[in-house]
Amino acid sequence: MGQLNRALTITKKNILIYYLKGPVIIFGILIPVFFFLAFIAGGKHLPWSFLISGLISMTVFFTATSVSPVIMPWEAQMNTLERLVASPVSIYAIIVGDILASICFSFLITVVPVILALVTNITIKNPLIFVLGIILAATCFSVLGSLLSTPKTNLPSNIMMLSSLIKFPLVFISGIFIPLEMMGWGNYIAIFSPLTYTMEIVRYSMQGTHTYPIIMDIVSLILFTIIFFIASIKLHEANIPHRI
Repeated sequence: MGQLNRALTITKKNILIYYLKGPVIIFGILIPVFFFLAFIAGGKHLPWSFLISGLISMTVFFTATSVSPVIMPWEAQMNTLERLVASPVSIYAIIVGDILASICFSFLITVVPVILALVTNITIKNPLIFVLGIILAATCFSVLGSLLSTPKTNLPSNIMMLSSLIKFPLVFISGIFIPLEMMGWGNYIAIFSPLTYTMEIVRYSMQGTHTYPIIMDIVSLILFTIIFFIASIKLHEANIPHRI
């Protein structure tokens, strides 16, 4: 319980300090909006429910992965990471605090496209599945963001560059812009992206359509989260001493 309280304190600190940073605003809010506008311009033949579900999925993905990758290098750059490590706070608590801050930011921003969907008469047919999917996706992507912050660099720009090299290809192979059933051989690549399963859950909740069984989507997000978390813990334990 002591470590949990410390993790929550770190979460509060991260929210107060990092939410309004430039990279967070750009990569967490502006990029999914620009993607969506471009998507609308080129996808006028697609139903609005398909477009808005893509916006919700992208928002969860980009917001959850915009905070957690850069917190650790910012901390190291400002010499506050050394203070955290020297205090009675475990590495688990530090990482969980970063992840929880990212989840909170993701929930906060994702409310906006959800409201947009509701005011444009999009019905969420399966609200329980929808909420569960958003929770799992925000957690999975926040943990992925923590994993992306593990390289031995104290420059946020280096982490953001690496993060972009991984995140943008995931967007294009995950059925955001093209329905999975129309991707052909691309389906074999899409199964390796957690964003694919988020997209499936959101579209199932709004359109009632899906390519994979919903239980497979849920289990896949849980498995990705576990794998990312274990890898993040191991790599942070190995690399944090080199950052202070």
